[in-house]
Amino acid sequence: MRVLEKLKPFVLTSLIAIGLVAHSNPARAQATEVLTVAGGCFWCVESDFESVPGVIEAVSGYTGGKTQNPTYKDVTRGGTGHYEAVQIAFNPTKVSRKRLLELFFRSVDPTDAGGQFCDRGDSYRTAIFVSNSEEEALAKEVKAEAQHALGQNIVTPVLETRTFYKAEDYHQDYYKGQSLVFTRFGPKRQAEAYKRYRQACGRDARVAKLWGSAAPFAKGH
Repeated sequence: MRVLEKLKPFVLTSLIAIGLVAHSNPARAQATEVLTVAGGCFWCVESDFESVPGVIEAVSGYTGGKTQNPTYKDVTRGGTGHYEAVQIAFNPTKVSRKRLLELFFRSVDPTDAGGQFCDRGDSYRTAIFVSNSEEEALAKEVKAEAQHALGQNIVTPVLETRTFYKAEDYHQDYYKGQSLVFTRFGPKRQAEAYKRYRQACGRDARVAKLWGSAAPFAKGH
């Protein structure tokens, strides 16, 4: 008992210290939220959103299907039900979920149900994934606003979140990678190969044609 009595002041002091740290920085553990979207080539979506202030990181992966632990070949071959998708981790005190959704719609062709730009097939379709009724309502609200602004029917679905599988390491930050890859343009560093692919695929040209000055990322490429 005497040992416990001696420990009490130490334990109490420790608990007070922990409480003060938590109180002084309450946002630290709660500052990060996640938005998962599919916008065609995940290299491009990752590149776009990592440039947004308030975004912590964007991770390329696969979601929406039922196949467990899919590979890139599995997904692009078809039949898995998965989309090429990106998980966007962000600080909601610096950029809102609504703002990110607005940017997303204006960074893709949401009128295309068959893929995006030169990438065709189910895995390249657009989608927004939500985890609860609040996120669903917000996504549908922003979708309706985007449709009104565009003046065309938007086919991008709002879907329930499913397991997100991180893509292979070589897909992460592809747009700034320095590994040597072989392309139809010859051997190129990943960053250069990405720029050539994006231009050849016509992503920015199509987005600029659709959204004009409202396109947030097309002017930077």
